[in-house]
Amino acid sequence: MAVLRVPMPDSIARHVAHPVDSVETELVAVLVAVTQGQPRVLTRDCSQALPAGPFESSHRSLQAGLRAWVETQTHHPLGYVEQLYTFADRDRANLQGQRIISVSYLGLTRESPKLDDESVGWQDWYRYFPWEDWREGMPAMLENIIMPALYAWSRDTSDDVGGRQRRQRVEYTFGKDESSWNEELVLQRYELLFEAGLVPEAKRRENARSGPLVPGEVMQHDHRRILATAMARLRAKIRYRPVVFELMAPSFTLLQLQQAFEAVAGRNLHKQNFRRFIEQQALVEETGQMTRGTAGRPAKLFQFRGDVMLERAIAGSKLPLAR
Repeated sequence: MAVLRVPMPDSIARHVAHPVDSVETELVAVLVAVTQGQPRVLTRDCSQALPAGPFESSHRSLQAGLRAWVETQTHHPLGYVEQLYTFADRDRANLQGQRIISVSYLGLTRESPKLDDESVGWQDWYRYFPWEDWREGMPAMLENIIMPALYAWSRDTSDDVGGRQRRQRVEYTFGKDESSWNEELVLQRYELLFEAGLVPEAKRRENARSGPLVPGEVMQHDHRRILATAMARLRAKIRYRPVVFELMAPSFTLLQLQQAFEAVAGRNLHKQNFRRFIEQQALVEETGQMTRGTAGRPAKLFQFRGDVMLERAIAGSKLPLAR
């Protein structure tokens, strides 16, 4: 998906002392936390952008540059970080026409209780992708808004073959019903909505289609696309690697652990099957302590096993989705 003439942050624009045909490298961070059962992403510019800044000659490495920008812009230290994707579409350019390459990273952390900058804050990632949250069943907007608009788009072609191909893509990415929804196709769904002209970012293109827009808060530049990429990566990753422990407190209940999985996946998990899944994978062990000062019966506290903390791979795991 090409994002035509994407305006880059001021921090990038200030560095455009280079020829138009040169390339600028931007570093973008998607920092994810789960707080009280909700998936959260760290944003700047009053929730409109992700932490980002240019890679400079003084940076020892790409990751060192990323850490420097994140800590400067958000005052939040980075913990676990992995490279996500490099966005280098030919049409990604700043207002001066200089090509921009964005190297993105995914970071897993725990939410800071207080941030010094009022323009920086943690946001529920489903405010940007409300159709991705199935924890209370299929979102009504899918049936009432999104699917009718996509089917109308699939018919809006003079080529019958092209129309069938569009419809097949719609049904593959969004599914025909709840049982065929694939929670990992976050990016494909967003890009299809973009191509169909149903998200505000698509209106920035020349010759953009006119029509209704689907719900979901927009972000600057193509940062919502980058966030979609991170969501897809993390949803796939929790199936086969114990990365969720990066999002958890040192000790937690099994309910809190299940809620963290559900928050990321956007799907409810079958309680007994989830606990059997955790037991079979030998992910956690009891701490010998119980919760205190909470309503209801005290619950056992658990912690991740030492070998899990060493990033032991979990082969062939499947999340026990509630049907």
